[in-house]
Amino acid sequence: MGLSGRVALVTGASQGIGRACALKLAEAGAAVALAARNQEKLEQLANSITANGGQAATFAMDVGDEQQINSGCKAALEKFGKIDILLNNAGITRDQLVMRLKRSDWDAVLNTNLTSAYLCIQQVIGSMLRNRWGRIVNMTSIFGEMGQAGQANYASSKAGLIGLTMAIAREVGSRNITCNAVAPGFIETAMTATLSEDFRREAIKQIPLGRLGTPADVANAVAFLASEEASYITGHVLNVNGGMLMG
Repeated sequence: MGLSGRVALVTGASQGIGRACALKLAEAGAAVALAARNQEKLEQLANSITANGGQAATFAMDVGDEQQINSGCKAALEKFGKIDILLNNAGITRDQLVMRLKRSDWDAVLNTNLTSAYLCIQQVIGSMLRNRWGRIVNMTSIFGEMGQAGQANYASSKAGLIGLTMAIAREVGSRNITCNAVAPGFIETAMTATLSEDFRREAIKQIPLGRLGTPADVANAVAFLASEEASYITGHVLNVNGGMLMG
């Protein structure tokens, strides 16, 4: 799955799944534009990539802020000259039962998880159209497919990403641009580290493979969808959930 000569923009790249994906894309040969709020963590990641012979540059970006998206994407395009691969990975949670869910928490999650993906696509799609090659990968979730109590905002944002994925796939497919989504299940990240042991045990009981996933499991799926080998796959949701949800 060689990506030599390609440029990838990864949002939420400073930790967890985003970090693993950035490392995997760089390992495959892509130059990586690393975007997130935490500049210190981004610099550490960029240093790791360049130390292994890769190319990386950092761009401070809060995807909840449209102006930062616009300026960050513009800076990445100026730095690398193009964006071939976009991974919309940045996301947040603000969990609460719907009867207590504040409008501000609804708006924050939808804005960060869904609206930001549309804005990032809008900023980089011109580069892909000019080059008649592109890969857009949106990070959705198993809970965007099956729902989750206490996560009406999060599940809605992730379900929205699936609809966005299919719409974009239809819009730009004729230009050799694909748009797909990856839907992780329970993955070992900082977000799941706060789960109680009882919850983890019950979750694992629902997973046929009998374990939580790793960021590397998700990164492998993203790298495949970003590759030439996935050139005839678009509008697809690739589940990385250990069999927790099938069909």
